[in-house]
Amino acid sequence: MTHPTSRARRDLRAAALVLAIAAPLAACSTGPSGPDPDARSDVGVQLFQWTWDAIATECTERLGPAGYGWVLTSPPQEHVLGEQWWTAYQPVSHRVESRLGTREEFAAMVATCHDAGVDVWADAVLNHMTGQDDPGTGWAGSTYAHYSYPDLFADGDFHHCGLAAGDDIQDYQDAAQVQTCELVNLADLATETPRVRATLTAYLEDLLSLGVDGLRIDAAKHMAPADVAAVLAPLPEGTGVVQEVIRGAGEPVTPEQYLGNGPVFEFAYADGLAGTLGGGSPSVALDLGTGPGFVPSDDAYVFVDNHDTERNGSTLSSADGVTYALANVLMLAGTYGTPTVYSGYAFSDRDAGPAQDADGNVLDATCDDAPGPAAAPADGTWVCQHRWPQVEAMVRFRAVAGDAPLVDVWSQGDAVALGRGERGLVVVNAGDEVLRTTLATHLPDGEYCDVLAPEPDGCAVARVDDGRVTVEVPAGGASAWHVGRIS
Repeated sequence: MTHPTSRARRDLRAAALVLAIAAPLAACSTGPSGPDPDARSDVGVQLFQWTWDAIATECTERLGPAGYGWVLTSPPQEHVLGEQWWTAYQPVSHRVESRLGTREEFAAMVATCHDAGVDVWADAVLNHMTGQDDPGTGWAGSTYAHYSYPDLFADGDFHHCGLAAGDDIQDYQDAAQVQTCELVNLADLATETPRVRATLTAYLEDLLSLGVDGLRIDAAKHMAPADVAAVLAPLPEGTGVVQEVIRGAGEPVTPEQYLGNGPVFEFAYADGLAGTLGGGSPSVALDLGTGPGFVPSDDAYVFVDNHDTERNGSTLSSADGVTYALANVLMLAGTYGTPTVYSGYAFSDRDAGPAQDADGNVLDATCDDAPGPAAAPADGTWVCQHRWPQVEAMVRFRAVAGDAPLVDVWSQGDAVALGRGERGLVVVNAGDEVLRTTLATHLPDGEYCDVLAPEPDGCAVARVDDGRVTVEVPAGGASAWHVGRIS
């Protein structure tokens, strides 16, 4: 069963918010008849390890006004104890009680985000339970053993694959190992059995009862596609779904096998961005998704980095500063996939969890007054990439661009330009010299504010005359103009 995204519901809620969020743009003229400059975008943001209370506040104060369409939470279920980030991915029960907040706080957050026009998606851990060999007690007091979770799962509900030492996955060229052996000792659920499937479906239905709009299916690659389909099948039509299926060169388990269940995160896109901006030409970024090795655009959720890749170094991360900012600009300017912005905390120890109080509760996230690529946050402080000026401005650009086609593509050395129909134009200069050139554009004639170069008392203006515009873009910088910001 295919579960489409909930964009239609987002659009309906966004229409009611036009007047509420128009104030920040009141000093600027809007463009000619065409897209509403206050329209909601399709952009999501993963607020990694943010508490439910902090997400609620952020939806109201920044995500809604900035035009974000949806927010992805960390796993909401009860988990093992420990300070590390990965404890959140070791479920003890399906109770919505975690170090990020209570069930009541989660439900209140969802309602608050909806009021701000932002959908809420939850990270759902379905493939496994804990990786702890010794019995223990979870965050909310539930007792457990490695293969025993009272009132949930017993030993017969888990795989013991017998295909590798310790039943751990050792060969990713063996599909049976990938989907029935344990991922780093995590107790692997027998998702082919009716009982396990029904239990997992009940958990997802509980999340939906709290108002959740969509689900990220964690480690979907480690479950057979038919098992994922069976768990999702009873859910209401319109439930958003995106699956984590990491693409591996030559591996027998591929993202394409899961598309019948819904979209997937296309890891090849993030890998490609890292290559194009880490020594290649930024113009190559516009080709990502057009050739073999990528799922179709409608099936792809794309990102610059996520909580795993920023730790394993396979993609760019906020530590890459300006390069990372430019990668986000290119992702949000382009037409391939549904973009997901990542926002986490600074760390030097890849296992380190977020800042916590003496009882282990995660502290509410706070953002500095001026987050951005030049900042150097200390370990444990929030990087707030979703608030970086380049990122927020491009979320609004994408909302205005809507479904406009890619036009006016131009490249020269380390610079690239692309238009989005008659609605917008973006130039990225990854080089070491200022870029000065004249470009063709479909933008209607007039004067436009550069939304990536805000000025305290006005805006940096570019004038379009007879389909031509002269631009000056700083080294390691970007400029963007759209019909929602006319001087």
